[in-house]
Amino acid sequence: MTQERGTGGHDRRDAGGRQRGAARAQRRTSRTAQRPAERRRGADPAREAAFDVLREVAESDAYANLVLPPLLRTRRIVGRDAALATELAYGTLRLQGRYDAILAVAADRPVEELDPPLLDVLRLGAHQLLGMRIPSHAAVSQTVALARSRVGAGPAQLVNAVLRRVAASSLQEWLDRVATGDEIARLSTATSHPAWVVRALRQALVADGRPADELVAVLEADNVPAAVTLVARPGLVDREALLAALPDAQPGRWTPTAVRLAGGDPASVPGLADGTVAVQDEGSQLVALALASVPVDDDSGPWLDLCAGPGGKTGLLGALAAERGVSVVATEVQPHRAALVRQSVRALGDVEVRVADGRQVGREEPGRYSRVLVDAPCTGLGALRRRPESRWRRRPADVPALGDLQRALLSSALDATAPGGVVAYVTCSPHVAETRVVVSDVLAEHPDVELLDAVDAIRAVAPAIPLGPGPHAQLWPHVHGTDAMHLTLLRRH
Repeated sequence: MTQERGTGGHDRRDAGGRQRGAARAQRRTSRTAQRPAERRRGADPAREAAFDVLREVAESDAYANLVLPPLLRTRRIVGRDAALATELAYGTLRLQGRYDAILAVAADRPVEELDPPLLDVLRLGAHQLLGMRIPSHAAVSQTVALARSRVGAGPAQLVNAVLRRVAASSLQEWLDRVATGDEIARLSTATSHPAWVVRALRQALVADGRPADELVAVLEADNVPAAVTLVARPGLVDREALLAALPDAQPGRWTPTAVRLAGGDPASVPGLADGTVAVQDEGSQLVALALASVPVDDDSGPWLDLCAGPGGKTGLLGALAAERGVSVVATEVQPHRAALVRQSVRALGDVEVRVADGRQVGREEPGRYSRVLVDAPCTGLGALRRRPESRWRRRPADVPALGDLQRALLSSALDATAPGGVVAYVTCSPHVAETRVVVSDVLAEHPDVELLDAVDAIRAVAPAIPLGPGPHAQLWPHVHGTDAMHLTLLRRH
């Protein structure tokens, strides 16, 4: 009988004399096909942290931007690992809708049938494969390791199979496959926004006099992480001095108080610890500065921040008021948020923080305040860059109840305003039902109130800023690089 020979005529036998098959001789068995990294039992700290953030968001209705920073500090995850954990957590939450559509095809089942922890692992893997510059083999192997350590060896096999199917096609190929239907449905899947949000943003663009075809730009801007912006509070710190202390920072685009960081953790910024400097979006700064810029005949009365938590706008208004010798009262209905306001204004002397229901202030203190800010609770559709989970947490049914609260707060603010005084109605949402409709309804019940031009007020702070025709002012992330803040200004006679 002819003896089987290997390459070069040598017997395929191992050092112990055991016969090796062709696959074993060429190292093609199932064991060696899997890279060593794929057989590891535990995941790396960055992916573990990102997974824990996703679980906390899902199970406790937490906000990722409040969960992740302390988690990174506690686990001493810094540098590139911290940056990786941040992009994994925020990016996965932001693009969850897109990835769920892709995973449903790759797993050949609705994602609702998957256990939530397993689905979060798959979403993290999909983001690495389709949304980051991580080599496919590393993305798959590391995610399988995460699955083994967090959801078990059996589910890890499913993760391996599904992610290999995901990796077999490019993002564009997947989008061509899953982003189907009418324009709203396609944009909803492709840009990872609920369909109702897509409709609301299109309506808000048109209401602001902008072309409807800017909708794609708005949706894409929502998926770009917001730059970290600081406020140099007037009278407490000089912006030029702050810029000199931060060589990589730049002045803000619009306000005389804003500083944009190039990146990194702002915790070490000088002035942040003592409250003379704070993290605050430039759009948030603009609306507070605009309120302070409106002429008022008698500005000796106190200013009021009616819905003050967490206190960013309160801090800026407090600094501006202090320069004019005016006091500020800040009300917040939630005690824990009132504590955040106190922390925010710790560098300011004449700011009184109260735990109180803003809907009652107008009845309890009629005509007392010369300037009033109503930063009303809203859907937050203007801050989706910062709070990526908000787009999945809110529902269309939330809008009517929020509208009732917004009307009550604005009415209370007007009642609390002295004759000749000004109210700024602000939402971090461009949704027409939360902005123009609320204002129109309240104006119908207050014939002694005049609608001012908020565009003029903002241009008094930022002369070159491009805005719609007014009288309402709407900021946009794709135009202004800010959150989509809405501002309406009202004067009581």
